[in-house]
Amino acid sequence: MTERDWHEIAEGVFRKRFEPCDVTVTAVVGSAGVAVVDTRCSLAEAREIKAQLRQLTSAPVRCVVNTHAHFDHCWGNAEFVAPRLTPSARIWGHASVPARLDPNDPALRALVAQLAAQGPEWAQRMAELEFRAPTELVQERASIDLGDRALELRFLGRGHTDGDLWILIETGAAGIVLTGDLVEESGPPAFGQDSFPLEWADTLDRALPLIAPDALVVPGHGAVVDAAFVRAQREAIASVAAEIRRLHAAGVPVQSAASAGTWAIEVKALGAAIERGYAALT
Repeated sequence: MTERDWHEIAEGVFRKRFEPCDVTVTAVVGSAGVAVVDTRCSLAEAREIKAQLRQLTSAPVRCVVNTHAHFDHCWGNAEFVAPRLTPSARIWGHASVPARLDPNDPALRALVAQLAAQGPEWAQRMAELEFRAPTELVQERASIDLGDRALELRFLGRGHTDGDLWILIETGAAGIVLTGDLVEESGPPAFGQDSFPLEWADTLDRALPLIAPDALVVPGHGAVVDAAFVRAQREAIASVAAEIRRLHAAGVPVQSAASAGTWAIEVKALGAAIERGYAALT
């Protein structure tokens, strides 16, 4: 078995890392059906999830959860509703997600065009794309009943985006926590143009009491980690935020901050952290 196979990390809880984007998909099987967490970049990729799930279980998919609104986590949603799946699965996500999946949004249309330009395979996948936003919206907390087990959905604050959900899964062991991209193992934290670098560490602080020392923590990208890994990543993110605040208070221009600062994360991996942090402080 390799990292690209489905792993049953607890009874009835399966995870797999998929390309492109090394995104993790988790399937939770209960007596009332299956919940799928994240649906990848396209309908074609979501069809692959569906076909592989049929090899794992005969239980129907009843629920989909989007950890956040980024394309690699939710653009396969429409494959899990009628007419592609009947009866339709209920799709859950943070209340901010539907606005990010508005097909009339110029930023969304630009991203579709950018991906389509990457080659014939991407172009074909973008041509059949259909956006389907969550209809079961989470403000702070919600629960999904799978019969003999439940998933607890929690919004604990902004970080990677403004709509990152944590998913806590009941198991007979110490528990499983799905983090979306609030925690990443196969790369550094992703500070995109919609990230909140000054708030991210505080969000992790609110999550850490929910993560038992021996819990299995499933990041949005990468291998399964533990609470100690989350604490270490929290320290790096907090250090980045502190350095942004220090440089801003010292009057260092935003365009000079990368070279002027001392960073816990490689400068080339900071993404939009400095720009976003300065904008929040200003």
